[in-house]
Amino acid sequence: MDALFRLIEESPLSTWLVESESLFAFPGVLTLHVIGMGFVAGTSLVISLRFMGYFPDLPLPALTKFLPVFWIALALSAGSGILLGIGYPTKALTNPLFYVKMAAMFLGVLALLRLRRSIVAPIGFGAASMIGVRNLALASITLWVGTIAAGRLLAYTYTRLLVDFQG
Repeated sequence: MDALFRLIEESPLSTWLVESESLFAFPGVLTLHVIGMGFVAGTSLVISLRFMGYFPDLPLPALTKFLPVFWIALALSAGSGILLGIGYPTKALTNPLFYVKMAAMFLGVLALLRLRRSIVAPIGFGAASMIGVRNLALASITLWVGTIAAGRLLAYTYTRLLVDFQG
């Protein structure tokens, strides 16, 4: 794997991201990543809270207006996350928390897709189905908090920064 990490780290894009003093390099990409994650988690939070009983005056079909924001923000976050990984592939890919973050993010997207089904084609909300939807909404919130926490901790928990430099 070190050979692959070295190949990425020595690429012109990685070198520019890490070594450039431009605000469009690493600081700009990181800023875009944070903004994207903020909108991803925020839109998911609003949708989840509605299913948990908050904002009862907000009609379920109105939640569909949040979905394009979620998908655009997820694309922004994923694209900028890939660039951050290109900047420091060894740091990210040798850290178990990176995989925790990816798993939580994947499951968070799946949870939102399941909640979306309840928006687009509402089921008859009997007591059992409502408890299931509320549990799913709570799981969604927990997964996005976990995604953000794991991502933030990546900056402090790595053991290898670069292929030829131990952290």
